[in-house]
Amino acid sequence: MSPLTSPLHDRHVAAGAKLADFGGWSMPIEYAGGGVLAEHTAVREGVGLFDVSHLGTGTVRGPGAAAFVDSCLTNDLGRIGPGQAQYTLCCLPDGDPRAGGVVDDLIVYLHGPDDVLLVPNAANAADVLGRLAAEAPAGVVVEDRHAEVAVLAVQGPRALQVLELLGLPGELSYMSFVTGSGAGGSEVTVCRTGYTGEHGYELLIGADRAGELWDALLVAGQDLGIRPCGLGARDTLRTEMGYPLHGHELSHDITPVQAGAGWAVGWKKPAFWGREALLAEREAGPRRLLWGLRATGRGIPRAGMAVLDASGEKVGETTSGTFSPTLKTGIALALIDASAGVAEGTELAVDVRGRPQAVEVVKPPFVPSHVR
Repeated sequence: MSPLTSPLHDRHVAAGAKLADFGGWSMPIEYAGGGVLAEHTAVREGVGLFDVSHLGTGTVRGPGAAAFVDSCLTNDLGRIGPGQAQYTLCCLPDGDPRAGGVVDDLIVYLHGPDDVLLVPNAANAADVLGRLAAEAPAGVVVEDRHAEVAVLAVQGPRALQVLELLGLPGELSYMSFVTGSGAGGSEVTVCRTGYTGEHGYELLIGADRAGELWDALLVAGQDLGIRPCGLGARDTLRTEMGYPLHGHELSHDITPVQAGAGWAVGWKKPAFWGREALLAEREAGPRRLLWGLRATGRGIPRAGMAVLDASGEKVGETTSGTFSPTLKTGIALALIDASAGVAEGTELAVDVRGRPQAVEVVKPPFVPSHVR
């Protein structure tokens, strides 16, 4: 089966993008004329533009839609109001053999008590929306809007300037959103969020108008050094922040408690999928915990490598690993056995192709965050 393509696919091809399959979508990994390092640096120091239209979009509408979503997903929608967004998790329900494991992490846009927009990950969108549709009460309708909506991300310290040049609203508090007009008068939802650790925005627009907005953003940001950025830079940026990627730091076998995402769980809520399993795990203490690892030598850790203690015994495994363009060294995220008793500063090693490479345990982010 051929991968799906973004509404901006032709523009990526014209820009010399290196394309690869990601979650069933053909998406740009990097662009000609710079590559991952230049794109990463543009976001940290200036501004970068990402096409993230592979992300799913779905609506939940009808009487009590928000309350219904709140009873399913982990975070507490009561903490926010209309015009705000929230990071949350869809977990496997109690009764499932892997109850509490993560089906997906996603963003919820709260329009009102009867109108919610969901942005899950590409590979899991159908699963999340299908689970919600199967449980929806009478009058609440769950619809997949993926084919109708494109998602662009403008990220970096100059992101606000780019939006202002287009007349888009940018003076927003973190995780809030408004609707404005973009290229050609198109309706654009602007949300102050992102996946890079920098001041940034995600823009939701009708798929048929995405090309106009993409072009307008590149023109507006030309004097500010804007660069189109691929998923390669998106990965190095999010790893430096310690942000999870589903299938790596979160999965059916990795719970929010293990992944350090308990802050995205409304522990006092009376109901959400996997609640009893997660409460029990939190009470007993997880068997493993997610930590950051910073290389103190020259080796570059990658996902799936054994983490070793001072005696050479395996105490964990890396879930993500890369070269940090900002720190100029290798970094990784890893699930470490709780019984190993590690703390910040603990010296461990990662088995990099048969050679133990020294690393230091750190608490992410690896570099300062500027999202707020």
